[in-house]
Amino acid sequence: MNKTSSKILVGFKYIYLVSFFALLAGFFHPLITNTSFDSVVIGVLILFVGLTGGVLLYKSATSEKKQEIFLGGGFILMAISLYYIIALTGRI
Repeated sequence: MNKTSSKILVGFKYIYLVSFFALLAGFFHPLITNTSFDSVVIGVLILFVGLTGGVLLYKSATSEKKQEIFLGGGFILMAISLYYIIALTGRI
């Protein structure tokens, strides 16, 4: 596989993740109700924080160096994401 097709594949992967999280965060709700997209942007950012925490947890399982740093950072980012989700729903 050459460099160009590899870069296109990586770019497609990130475009897919952003579109999936936008749909998961409720992209169509503001279109139907004529409200702002602020909640969608915030929802996508919260999901990316959780995804980054999950990636760090995966890296902690596969790496031999810096395993504790990846593990701690992953759990902290997932806890931050959970806190933001709970705060966004108004339970705090």
